[in-house]
Amino acid sequence: MTTKQLGRTGLTVSDVCVGTSALGSFPAQYGYEVDTETAVATIRRVFDGPFTFIDTSNEYGGGDSEKRIGQAIRENGGVPEGYLVATKVDPIPGTTDFSGDRVRRSVEESLERLGLDHLPLVYLHDPEKISFEEGVAPGGPLEALIDLRDQGVIGHLGVAGGPIDLELQYLATEAFDAVISHNRFTLVDQSAEPLLDDAQARGVAFVNAAPFGGGMLVKGPDAVPTYCYAPVADEVLDRVRRMEALCAEHGVPLAAAALQFSLRDPRVTSTIVGMSEPKRVAQTVELAEFDIPEALWDELLPIARLGRAGVLA
Repeated sequence: MTTKQLGRTGLTVSDVCVGTSALGSFPAQYGYEVDTETAVATIRRVFDGPFTFIDTSNEYGGGDSEKRIGQAIRENGGVPEGYLVATKVDPIPGTTDFSGDRVRRSVEESLERLGLDHLPLVYLHDPEKISFEEGVAPGGPLEALIDLRDQGVIGHLGVAGGPIDLELQYLATEAFDAVISHNRFTLVDQSAEPLLDDAQARGVAFVNAAPFGGGMLVKGPDAVPTYCYAPVADEVLDRVRRMEALCAEHGVPLAAAALQFSLRDPRVTSTIVGMSEPKRVAQTVELAEFDIPEALWDELLPIARLGRAGVLA
């Protein structure tokens, strides 16, 4: 696997980032449970390489994702050299309390669960839960994150959310070194294009989450007729069926094309792929390194680009 500079931070990360939302066990969304032993074994396997970038959040699994990563870190004797564990601040579960005090407490919880005394990268998570004005107001989450960074508790700040216009507003504050967008730069939906360009112009790392759209681009639209866990128009399903058929003609897994669509774009620093069991590491390597002929991209990309307007409300 290749590594890239994480924007202007001076840090280096793998071009695949290990997503850990499911490691906290979230059967309501993913349809399966993940026990502690499996979750810890998955992170221990990640520590054997080649992916050196791990993404989690205060809220994943009610904190269990961070706890299980923390257990793996302890069993390993610390975070391996060259690895980066990033997390996110979240409101109190079930609320929209994104006050500065809540952000500080969220960071404290993450430090405790992970067993770390410093967080190299922390994202403001799903800021669409409040207005931009609330986010940047005195006593709000951004002010608290900047204060924690200035104290040395946090190394770098990121923002991770859905609405592209909102993320552009946050990048314009010049407070952030990284941005995560999910489900908006895939074979189905490229509505994050303006954010990709803006991040590149600012020297901000663009981290692309959910390249498989919640499963449709792994199992196909007939097996998973939803995108980002929500129903989509028949036109979208038909478009993905066309892409699936083209991939089959060239002997290429749809999932390989979906992942490499993100990996091949030089504006993308790293692509988050969820991994919920140890074997997912090798499977992801296989997809990332699968030989895809240029002839397939020539046929696939014009169909994919029909999603530049987006499919998510």
